[in-house]
Amino acid sequence: MKPLSEKYVERLEEIKKQIQGSDELEQYLAEEEVDDYQKLQDKYEKEINALYEEVAAKDPLQLFELENHLIDPQFEGLFFPRLLGYAVLRGDVNDRVKYVRPQEHFKQILLAICNSFYFDIVKQRIGQAIQIGFALSSDIWITNLFDEIQNKNVKQFLQSQKIDRYRSEKHRLSGYRRFQRQFQTTNFQSTEFPTNLAEMTMYFGSLRKFLEYRITTDADHSSYTGELLDFLENKELQTAKGYVEILGLTCNFIDLEGAQKERLASVFNSQRKSQETFNQQYFEFLNKLVTGKLPYSSDCDTRVYELLDQSIEDDIFQYYSALRVVSQKGFVHEDAREAVRQLYAQYDGLSLINGCLRRSILSQFVHVLQNLSETEYTDYFELNKTFVAYMDIFDYQQFNQYLKEESILYVRKLLKKYTDKRGKDYQDIKKFVIPTFQDMGFMKEKEVLELFKTRRKKRKAS
Repeated sequence: MKPLSEKYVERLEEIKKQIQGSDELEQYLAEEEVDDYQKLQDKYEKEINALYEEVAAKDPLQLFELENHLIDPQFEGLFFPRLLGYAVLRGDVNDRVKYVRPQEHFKQILLAICNSFYFDIVKQRIGQAIQIGFALSSDIWITNLFDEIQNKNVKQFLQSQKIDRYRSEKHRLSGYRRFQRQFQTTNFQSTEFPTNLAEMTMYFGSLRKFLEYRITTDADHSSYTGELLDFLENKELQTAKGYVEILGLTCNFIDLEGAQKERLASVFNSQRKSQETFNQQYFEFLNKLVTGKLPYSSDCDTRVYELLDQSIEDDIFQYYSALRVVSQKGFVHEDAREAVRQLYAQYDGLSLINGCLRRSILSQFVHVLQNLSETEYTDYFELNKTFVAYMDIFDYQQFNQYLKEESILYVRKLLKKYTDKRGKDYQDIKKFVIPTFQDMGFMKEKEVLELFKTRRKKRKAS
């Protein structure tokens, strides 16, 4: 958490001043009509949201302080429903769909709403957020919250939001996912960086969630690289569970320059030398990475390679050296295939390192296939020779299966474009695919012929 920059504080004060001097607020206070409050929302929540989005993008560690400013009564309850939703979803959730630790920021926002002059209006827009927040929280936490509510009507409303259906893990997960979808395009993620082992236990989940979100959305990391490097250099944390995961995310996805890059390299290479289990832990992380949803690509391999102290000739060096050849010469080049072949031969086929190697190569194949246009189908014919070469190197059925699925998707795309069965393009595709898919073991003859059959539309009954 960082204090809010003065430039943001000044803009908040200006918005607050505008709200307090507005005709819309004066009209609402005079009549207390919901329509008048709606006019206040329409005029000023867009401005608040624009500021929120700017802080979230450029200075995400300041979001907690921004939210603390926005619960000031002089903002007249504006933006409360969004703040509550953000607080609910920001919490780290375990496999049982429960918060890993109590969400005090959720409590802070909710109590501000409960004590607000605008509670009766705001409550119309926060029911689902409270229901999900309570479902994810423990009964003891909820009971302690109720004890802090003096107003009987407010307490009665909150008690009605504790839904029995969400006692079921299945329904809790379903409700949580529905609520998540409402905010899937909104950036509200923030975190705190642990400074000791106790904080690591508390904050690790939210830190990982924060970094993964920023990586997935290709966000700017520059505002918190100092905190991130301080965390990675903290020797107390370097043997903690989860540390290698944060180090791995940083090395693979976050571009650093100059002294900061040297600091990261120093940490990474120190771990390679001093921690006996580091390589195993790193490849476990990498295996999850190359099979997961984060935007892993050959750029990740390049970032890590540039950090390596090459005098340490360990598995990590061997792995990234091979992928360096692939990156520099392209996977089609014989030198790239030979580098992969030599590395693969050193380890058991089921080893973590070979699993990572297969998925890394596969991801490059998939990237090419998904970006190959229909008019470039002759390039696909040539690529198949390379696919066969790597299938021979790996001799691994699951690799072949993934490649088969992507190849079929591409061929189906071609057949949607080239529909004239007498046309040269269609005939060229058919002549290539039918024997090639059989030779590669993708399909049997009957199955591949089915690809080229035209489905007749059923006639409507007269």
